[in-house]
Formats: sequence, C-alpha cells, structure tokens
Amino acid sequence: MADAHYRMSATEAVQRLRAGEVKPSELVEAALARIAATDKHLNALPTLCADRARAQARRIESKRRDQPRAPGWLGGLPVSIKDLTPVADVRTTFGSPIYANHVPTSSDILVETLEANGAIVIGKSNTPEFGAGASTFNEVFGRTHNPWNVTKSCAGSSGGAAVSVAAGQVWLAHGSDLGGSLRTPASFCGIVGLRPSPGRVPRGPVPLPFSSLLVNGPMARSVADVALMLDAFAADHPRDPLALPPPARSFGTAVREAKAPKRVAYSPDLGLFPVEREVATICAKAARHFEAMGAVVEEATPDLHDAVEIFQTLRAAKFATERAELLRTKRDKLKPEVIWNIEKGLRLDGEAIGKAEVARAALYDRVCRFFERYDLLVCPTAIVPPFEVERRYVEEVEGVKFDNYVAWIGITFALTLTACPVLSVPAGFTASGLPVGVQITAPPRADAAALAAGALFEQATGLAKGLPIDPLGSDRKPLPLG
Repeated sequence: MADAHYRMSATEAVQRLRAGEVKPSELVEAALARIAATDKHLNALPTLCADRARAQARRIESKRRDQPRAPGWLGGLPVSIKDLTPVADVRTTFGSPIYANHVPTSSDILVETLEANGAIVIGKSNTPEFGAGASTFNEVFGRTHNPWNVTKSCAGSSGGAAVSVAAGQVWLAHGSDLGGSLRTPASFCGIVGLRPSPGRVPRGPVPLPFSSLLVNGPMARSVADVALMLDAFAADHPRDPLALPPPARSFGTAVREAKAPKRVAYSPDLGLFPVEREVATICAKAARHFEAMGAVVEEATPDLHDAVEIFQTLRAAKFATERAELLRTKRDKLKPEVIWNIEKGLRLDGEAIGKAEVARAALYDRVCRFFERYDLLVCPTAIVPPFEVERRYVEEVEGVKFDNYVAWIGITFALTLTACPVLSVPAGFTASGLPVGVQITAPPRADAAALAAGALFEQATGLAKGLPIDPLGSDRKPLPLG
C-alpha cells in the first residue's frame, strides 16, 4: 500500500483523503518510507519533522467532520518546504553554516496558509546558501543529486524541492524563484514548476515586502497538481502588501476546462542567450505541439535587450540590502558567490538603482504590448541539460563565456523582470536520458492561462506519466533502495 500511495498523483491523493479512503497518517508514513528508501542517493530532504507531521495528521483526522471543501483543501497531504522559509519549531538553516542550528519559533505566512488548508510539512528541502546559485549544495548538508542520474546536478536553488517531487518523496513541494530558482530545477528534474504572479502566494515577514523579484510557488509532477497547490497557497493577507485575493474560478478548474491558445510566440533564446544545440532542438520541436492544438505558432521575442543589466543591478541591490551586515560580521562563513553579490550591490549608487527601476518599467510596458499580439510566449527553461553535480555553475555554452555565477540562467531571470506568471513544463529528454523543459509565459496576472496551456501541452507530450522515478545511476539503471 505504501508503494501505491507514493505513486498516486497529488490530485488523486487529495480526492481519496477527502473521501476518507485514505488517512493523512497513512500518507505521512508512506512519505517517510519513501524518503528513507531514496534520500541516501539524493539528499533532497536533509531535515525531517516526522513527529510534527504525525501530530498534524492526528489533528486533521480528529476533525474530519469539520473539514472544509474549498478547492485548495489538501486534506492532510504531506509537502516539503524549502529551507529558506521558516517553519515553526523545525530547523531552518537557509543553507548557511551561520544558521546551522537555527530553529524559528514561528512560520512564514505561506506555511501557515498551506497548513490551514490541510498540508502537512514533512521536511525541509535542500538549497544553496541563501538561495544564491542555480546548483544545490551548501556547507551544512552537502550536495543534492538529480534522480535521473545521480552524478548530475538538480540545479537550484529549489533543487531539493524538485528532487523530492520527482523521486516520489512528497506529492507537492514549495519552491521560491528570484532568477529561475524554481523553474531551472523543474527543468533539470523533469517536473512542473510555476513562478506565479507577484502577490499570488502571500509571504512574510520578509525584509523587502514591496519587492516583486522574489516569489514563492508550487512544484509537482503534473500541471493539475501544481494548480491544486496554487489553490492551497492563494489567499489575501494583510501582512503581505502585494497579496492578491484568490480568483473567483479556481486554478484547478482552469486546468480542467483548458482551451487552446490562438497565437503562440516561440523564442529559441529570448534574443539574448546561447542555448546548447540539443536543448534548442528539443524545445523547438516541443513548441510545435501548440500547432496541433490549432494555434498559430510564430518565432517572435519581446524586446528584452537590457534585461541582463537590469536584473544584475536589482539582484545585487537586494543582496546588499539583506546581507551587508553578514558580510561585515560573518564574512569567513559566506561562500564566494554570496560575497561577490553583496559587494557588487554595495558598489551601486542611487542613480544606478534608479536607472534599473526605470528601465524595468519600460521593459514591462514592452512586454504588455507584446501580449496584445500573442497569448503565450514559449522558450527553453534552461540553456543546458543537467551537468555534473560537482560543478558550481555553468561557465560557457556554445562558445559564449559567462563572467559570473548567475549569468547562465539569464533565460529565466529575464522573464522574472516581466512580473508575468511563468510555468516550466517537461518538453523532452536528451539522448542520454536527461530532462529538458520549456517555459510558458502568460500575460500579467494570467496564472490560469499559463496553467491551462501547460495542461494541454502536458497532455500532448505525455511526459508526466513517467513520474515518480527511482534514483538512477550514471548507467541509467535504478540504484538499490531501502
């Protein structure tokens, strides 16, 4: 039965929870058993909170008659929370030795919202130090490995979250996304991840509550499961000044009633970035699925010419704002990439930051005009397939060299600046069996449209049927479990 439980989709598991056909405590034990069997190869969930999860399951079971029937009610489904986000009474390290023994006394708003909607936190997913970098490793817990080939990276910074979903350790995972931290791991691990509109998932308290660069979002094995988790996340909240009210029509309904888009723009590179040839071929072929739906697919790209400079400036300013004190007092415990980003931010002046903000406003206006012509923008999620797990970041692609650790994820961070919802969906596999994803970007606040299009695309590819997977070795053979 435990095997059957972890193989269920989140949507099916929640249906069975609501019907009383399975108990939350059964799913907690199934998740813990799967984690015990697989995580020695993966290191996705280094911090577990089994006793807390069991207690939450008992509370939900004792109040079964009073359970709500809202679209986002999860009924006692175990989930993972990224280790950048506080969970009350659970070790939360931010991937940094500075906070190796930190145990918060209260949870983030997003955790409170999920738990109020019947989620059970089973553990914390591994992340790079302070989420800095698109490969998941840190000095507290070490490296997280890709289940499709454990010698490969799972990307980052929501790497542990993506792996926990792909390997069937949990049905749903929380991720966060500044420059692609949710989307790139989704691509590398063959799962679905949504960077939602700013404010769609309430958060806090955070140092920069008015900033729209960093958002939190759902990660799952299918688009329907992502929509389910987004319904569980969505809530207005007075402590988040950007929080949006839940939509009148649930995101789950939007997926079930999906209609094909009429005009789709496909960009092979956003006009800015090198893309490894095999990845480019897979993504271009995948975009043609929209033609089979009856949509007109054209190669087109919004004007994002200054996106790299804008993002690097605003990202550096954010690092300086949030981490300058740590640089002064704990420099010896920070990894080099974090030091670089903080120092870059400290060198900025008000004029540089102001110019970046004004340039972002102009970029946003150009993107809005682009979506007057197109329903969707489709492009690769990552410019390379999963690389060796020991590599800190990608330094060169197709003869183009990068001069810093985040430059290689420009194809995701350029879309961060648009404030549009962006869904990463599996698009295919390389000849060596490694996952490749595409980004589906919808107009501002059109999260439902991104999910609906993703659901139709997913049906066309059939790739969601391959999850969850047992961890594979470099020879593509399953590794021993238990």
